[in-house]
Amino acid sequence: MLKTGSGPVSVAVYGDQDKPALVTYPDLALNYASCFQGLFMCPEALSLLVHNFCIYHISPPGHEWGAAAISYEYESSEPSVDDLADQIVEVLDYFGLGEVMCMGVTAGAYVLTLFATKYKQRVLGLILISPLCRAPSWTEWLYNKVMSNLLYFYGMCSVVKEMLLKRYFSKELRGNSLVPESDIVQACRKWLDDRESINVMHFLEAINRRTDISEGLKKLRCRSLIFVGEDSSFHSEAVHMATKLDRRFSALVEVQACGSLVTEEQPHAMLIPLEYFLMGYGFYRQSHMSVSPRSPLSPSCISPELLSPESMGLKLKPIKTRISLEV
Repeated sequence: MLKTGSGPVSVAVYGDQDKPALVTYPDLALNYASCFQGLFMCPEALSLLVHNFCIYHISPPGHEWGAAAISYEYESSEPSVDDLADQIVEVLDYFGLGEVMCMGVTAGAYVLTLFATKYKQRVLGLILISPLCRAPSWTEWLYNKVMSNLLYFYGMCSVVKEMLLKRYFSKELRGNSLVPESDIVQACRKWLDDRESINVMHFLEAINRRTDISEGLKKLRCRSLIFVGEDSSFHSEAVHMATKLDRRFSALVEVQACGSLVTEEQPHAMLIPLEYFLMGYGFYRQSHMSVSPRSPLSPSCISPELLSPESMGLKLKPIKTRISLEV
């Protein structure tokens, strides 16, 4: 637990700190274990990410395991999304890190993107899953306000859990009266029981007060790779974000039959796009664990065709997929 100017922040570090840094930030009410476990449990992802990076899992305030309720004397003292982005800088400075690779999911993706727009020289690349970049619509704002009030008055009740599970997963995984919900959803439901509701409410309020950062996206110096589930409620946000990023240095991949939490629902669908994206930086999968064919292309230039369903053998549906990693 680190103390920063805007409050304490939890950081879990995995790997050799002499390696390049990968910073992760989870979605609302999740932490690194419940948000990225599916991806990091894939042997292929493990050989690619852990082999090349030291991973710094940053959790939103009060989202780490066993966290106590955080109280603020005044509403104005609650951390904003800008405060959360500034916390990341303090974490990097504490560990003596320069440029870092970033991976975030939805609310966490917004915080990392905001961080990238404010501190461009500190970000090597962005890997964003079902990201946000605009201010909340009236529908989302009202939905979040209802959830916030429920968290305040009733805690992590069954209604809030259903709202969050709908946010994370596709309808198929959540099940219905005839089909039971999947093991992943059941596990997530148990994880939510361990969350301190007031801390979730504070993060939700910060995200609900976010501003539109669309215009700052074209000024980003780093490359970006966006994943979004076809059934994600934030699908239109991801598509909008892709249109605002520099087309030369960004790619958007849609994952079919998947909700927002691609890292848990269909982590294998992320592997090959991730591998080719990181090849542009000179990062490769550990050779003795490699199971995918090595591309004959130069790592510094990735053809859009490589992200097609036919070439991957995966259930992916790129939307105007475009990527060029030439600097």
